[in-house]
Amino acid sequence: MAKKTFHSAAGPSQRQLRVGELVRRTLSDVLMRGDLFDPDLAGASITVGEVRMSPDLKHATVFVLPLGGAETDRVIDALHRNKAELRRVLTKDVHLKFSPDLRFLPDRTFDQMDETRRLLNDDTVRRDVAQPDMPRPDSDGQD
Repeated sequence: MAKKTFHSAAGPSQRQLRVGELVRRTLSDVLMRGDLFDPDLAGASITVGEVRMSPDLKHATVFVLPLGGAETDRVIDALHRNKAELRRVLTKDVHLKFSPDLRFLPDRTFDQMDETRRLLNDDTVRRDVAQPDMPRPDSDGQD
């Protein structure tokens, strides 16, 4: 007999989203308080944009970006060095069956937003958007 599932494989489950947000908030609080004693993280303002959890909740991909986007590689290396301490704090604050393995990646969503703005400000796109709406061929023009 086939197992019935109520979610599609296209996206994360509600549980993955909920746990990811809980992990994101906890890591943000730890980084904001400056609980890590690493010279590369001292005084660095780090944004935790998103946390994606694996379906079994054993792996977390953390997307981070230092303020201004400067020295991203140095900050990510420092976070990797302090992964055990972050995991310990996460285990203490978030009550999960397993403490997820943390993987840090640079958050590129701000770059994507800049590219989208650039494209929308292109003269060709502005011209196309500014044209009045054309009547659809399947309508008779009456509303």
